[in-house]
Amino acid sequence: MRILLVNGPNLNTLGRREPAIYGADTLHDIVGRVEKRANEAGASIVPFQSNHEGAIIDFIQEQQGAADGLIINPGSLGHSSIGLRDCIAGSLLPAVEVHISNIHAREPFRQRLVLSPVCKGVITGLGWRGYLYALDSLIASLQEGGKA
Repeated sequence: MRILLVNGPNLNTLGRREPAIYGADTLHDIVGRVEKRANEAGASIVPFQSNHEGAIIDFIQEQQGAADGLIINPGSLGHSSIGLRDCIAGSLLPAVEVHISNIHAREPFRQRLVLSPVCKGVITGLGWRGYLYALDSLIASLQEGGKA
């Protein structure tokens, strides 16, 4: 099993960016935990982070044929990117959207998600652990019957 782990704008600043909201863990810390859990389950992770929408779309399109699933924390792109939404839908990969903070307890503009309708599920507000829950869910789903 090969899972893409995609992180969008500003997530490279985790650990120093608004720690009261996003925690003290860096993206490197989170990716390390996800990779460890994936390895224990016999899966592999392909991590990617970019602050640029087009680079994220290019990465997913380039990797989709060799991947079994997608975990994506789109950051702010989750509220606005129709291009990324269309990319995820077109990839046919089962995807889980992750948000570290509880977007429903924040500003109204953060509560609208445009990627969610093309994702298998959304995990929000559970901090870095949301990534692990997304991984566990994808692995279980893939083991139970494939990409649907």
